[in-house]
Amino acid sequence: MKPSSISEIKKDLEKRDSNELLEYCLRLARHKKENKELLAFLLFESDDIPVYLENVKQEIEQQFMEMNKSNIYFIKKSVRKMLRSINKYVRFSLSKQTEAELLIHFCNCLINHSIPLKKSRQLMNLYESQLKKIDAALSTLHPDLQYDFKKQLLT
Repeated sequence: MKPSSISEIKKDLEKRDSNELLEYCLRLARHKKENKELLAFLLFESDDIPVYLENVKQEIEQQFMEMNKSNIYFIKKSVRKMLRSINKYVRFSLSKQTEAELLIHFCNCLINHSIPLKKSRQLMNLYESQLKKIDAALSTLHPDLQYDFKKQLLT
């Protein structure tokens, strides 16, 4: 079965009444955790992005504190898990400024929590790719914001 295109779905949704749309949203939220998280973001957190960013940063800090640092394998696994959640939060916000801010915070945490980047080529590549993502996100922002964010980055 081939899924319908977004434009077809949009046209059909415009014809529906609000009760039907409410049912569709609730049904979507029941099926996947990420759908529920996106819906919660849109309803409760999208109005106050600075508070949202602060909550995400605290969550990142907490994950770094709880990270198992006994073995490089566990460090890599934890770092990749954190990046997946950061990328999800960035997708929710649809903002390059949010992306830059969260990735800068992540990279600073990598350095501040003394993660042995030089012991693992994969971790070093991961760190460097995040720096490239930060540069790409910053290139779309205003020069004053670029300067402020580059100043925050510990390299």
